[in-house]
Amino acid sequence: MRIVGILAGAALIFFVLLDTFETILQPRRVTHRYRFARLYYQWNWAFWSSVGRRIPSGKRREAFLSFFGPLSLLGLFFAWVCGLILGFALLNASAATALQTADRHVSFFTYLYMSGTTLFTLGYGDVTPTGHLGRALAVAESGLGFAFLAVIISYLPGITQAFSRREVSISLLDARAGSPPSAAQVLLRLARAGNIEELNSFLVEWEGWSAELLESHLSFPVLSYFRSQHDNQSWLAALTCMLDTCAVLMAEVKGCNPYRAQLTFAMARHAAVDLSLIFKVPAESPREDRLPAEKRKQLRQWLREAGLELHDEADVVAKLAELRGMYEPFVYALARRFMLRLPAMIAEGESIDNWQRSPGMRRAPGIGSLPIAGSADEHFGV
Repeated sequence: MRIVGILAGAALIFFVLLDTFETILQPRRVTHRYRFARLYYQWNWAFWSSVGRRIPSGKRREAFLSFFGPLSLLGLFFAWVCGLILGFALLNASAATALQTADRHVSFFTYLYMSGTTLFTLGYGDVTPTGHLGRALAVAESGLGFAFLAVIISYLPGITQAFSRREVSISLLDARAGSPPSAAQVLLRLARAGNIEELNSFLVEWEGWSAELLESHLSFPVLSYFRSQHDNQSWLAALTCMLDTCAVLMAEVKGCNPYRAQLTFAMARHAAVDLSLIFKVPAESPREDRLPAEKRKQLRQWLREAGLELHDEADVVAKLAELRGMYEPFVYALARRFMLRLPAMIAEGESIDNWQRSPGMRRAPGIGSLPIAGSADEHFGV
């Protein structure tokens, strides 16, 4: 039994350190499926999301779901620390490490207490090892605990900075595509404002954003659970909006740079596919058509009225369906996994951007009087 305890303690310490290394330090996707961090998020998100589905859709549900990302991260750190403390306690208890203590009876909880105070380098001195093996384990645990906590602390700024960079571009998308964003608003606002030539630089910017999204969410998968500041925005909605925009450009619009749209489309699709693979969510077709025939015709009419030259409709239908089939099953699966809403390709009803929703907003310097609530189309000429 002592040998079994020693092997169990050593194995527990090894697997905790391996899981920490793969989660925090390894800058690439981990392919093996049985990892503590992966199972931790699968089980906890299954529970959390099941509770969230019982809350009526709206702000209360979004607020509840937004707690999961930060809390799960703290819970993961706590689980790792508990694993290390338990592993070293098993090693000392199984090796029958001699202790200097005021307690007459030394139990496993005594070893557990000594392991905890050693890992956190508290140095109380009320329970100390006296043998060579026990002292060696104490030195190893205290050094490991110091390094482990330093790595954990350095991990948090990386998470917050990656989240901030992701959200800056999502916030900028509000005035360019509406909230929630839509491909129709992107193209119409540029075309009717006479700035369609800026489309190339816009696509370059979002190609870079998609690449950074892929890199950051593969390195820190917990970021996928962090929700945006506004309920009508999300990283998945922004990614889908860019894919929709590129698909419409390549299928419908003449005169645009098809290669530029293709590059952004390829990067955004790469991000969607890889994230669905890393989270083990199989692609599935949307239950409802995001662009039925009548809305597609309405979009063509709006684009033509905005001054854009379009391809023949007979060539557009099959091309657009082919492009949408390359990414919609993946973004739909991710939306179901994270309980996020996919944006419509044409915004439903009146479009009010988030910057227009501030209570009491009446006048902004340089742009005149603005209503508290009104169509964003009025202010962008759409």
